[in-house]
Amino acid sequence: MPSNTAMPTAESQLERDFISKLEALKYTLRQDIRDRAALEANFRAHFESLNRVTLTDGEFKRLLDEIVTPDVFAAATRLRAINSFTRDDGTPLNYTLVNIKDWCKNTFEVVNQLRINTDYSHHRYDVMLLINGIPAVQIELKTLGISPRRAMQQIVDYKKDPGNGYTKTLLCFVQLFIVSNQTQTYYFANNNERHFAFDADENFLPIYVHADESNKKITHLDDFAESFLPKCTLATTINRYMVLVPSEQQMLMMRPYQVYAVKAIEQCIRENRGHGYVWHTTGSGITFTHSLCGLLLLGATRKMQNGTNDRTS
Repeated sequence: MPSNTAMPTAESQLERDFISKLEALKYTLRQDIRDRAALEANFRAHFESLNRVTLTDGEFKRLLDEIVTPDVFAAATRLRAINSFTRDDGTPLNYTLVNIKDWCKNTFEVVNQLRINTDYSHHRYDVMLLINGIPAVQIELKTLGISPRRAMQQIVDYKKDPGNGYTKTLLCFVQLFIVSNQTQTYYFANNNERHFAFDADENFLPIYVHADESNKKITHLDDFAESFLPKCTLATTINRYMVLVPSEQQMLMMRPYQVYAVKAIEQCIRENRGHGYVWHTTGSGITFTHSLCGLLLLGATRKMQNGTNDRTS
């Protein structure tokens, strides 16, 4: 969790080992990104490369002013959309923050001990995963014997601080939080305050434990990284298995068994294996099914329009 004191040796070693794991998964370690200025400069380089544009310093400042927002849902929507920006000469620039056509083709970087200073706060973050320069995932590590739930509560409390980095900087784009003490690992979606409260009953803050297709829990940090954090897997999770609900202004995540179910539906569509029915009981994920089945059918329809043999019914 953000801290002004040095980490214990054991936690430092855990962080180094975890970063080595991420490097083995082909993330690029950016040891030069340690503060807000370096984070923004890196984002600018990726933005200009992706959108094939060179911004003036004034244009880049205006761009930051436009995209940085305390509204988590608005930031999440912008991250997944084609956006428009007016340049200094009055011409429009249509842009994306990441490669939304193929999320797996983005750049994936890892930074650690990032210090973010705002007018009110001076904090440091354990590990951040950047997608095309956007801080998309925050990972907080604790030593063995310290419950990851302490980090969850700290994250919730910190987000309530006025002037925190989540509202004043590119950290507004964080989509996922991951907390671990090496043997216990949890993850949960970012959200606005009304959907981001944590207590003993886990009110409003669904907490997830990763699992394999047989529903065997994957809790050790190394195993979690191997299964959940490969670059394309993480990108697909953010792009396809997080659902934005406009009526609630909320980001929801699919549970592992729901992800595997959707993958099976996709496979049926690709293999043209007919149609079927989905039966739901109250509280079993109807919102997800409506949203994701709609996306699956839309994707299949587009393939049909493009002349492929795929069809749905």
